[in-house]
Amino acid sequence: MSFPVVVLISGSGSNLQALIDQSLQGNLDIDIKAVVSNKASAYGLERANNAGIATHALDHKQFESREAFDQALMALIDQYQPKLVVLAGFMRILTEEFTRHYEGRMLNIHPSLLPKYKGLNTHQRAIDAGEAEHGVSVHFVTSELDAGSVVLQASTEISSDETADSLAQKVHALEHIIYPLSVKWFSSGRLTLENGQAVLDGEPLPESGVRYTTDLNEH
Repeated sequence: MSFPVVVLISGSGSNLQALIDQSLQGNLDIDIKAVVSNKASAYGLERANNAGIATHALDHKQFESREAFDQALMALIDQYQPKLVVLAGFMRILTEEFTRHYEGRMLNIHPSLLPKYKGLNTHQRAIDAGEAEHGVSVHFVTSELDAGSVVLQASTEISSDETADSLAQKVHALEHIIYPLSVKWFSSGRLTLENGQAVLDGEPLPESGVRYTTDLNEH
């Protein structure tokens, strides 16, 4: 029985595509039941349609409040009874009620080495700060923005002539490796959230989670 997942997106859905590809290749035993976007124009909906996955566009602008939108989104997601909700470029700040409802079964990917550079424009901020490296983090979602327990991080060097665009491309490549791996750990029962702490194979993870190396591909 494949592991039921719902993916939330707002844009191109490249991380969604990485999950679809890994699933089709037999590396990831999940069943993406639905893809939901708050923007009907999101290209990720086309990716889902091409893969035969149910799609929904739920426009947040049609709701009178953040709370009302999140209530409708919860009702839609819960129709599919997912064991995991995956945020893949979902550009919404979620209410505490929503995050509490999915606590311990919702993952997000953020383009920085958390706890550094929460929020937006992370690539340019890392360059401006003179960082030697930058990267991406997968973390559990809590009510505080980009603050849930980190599961897995991957890093890349910032070169002397780096631009925000070139750095974004390098980070995207890492995202497409570590997000499917994190989802694999969760869907196989290896990864859990215990008292707000990410736990892998029974061991609590450090603040920065596991640092990705190619050796992890064997696991």
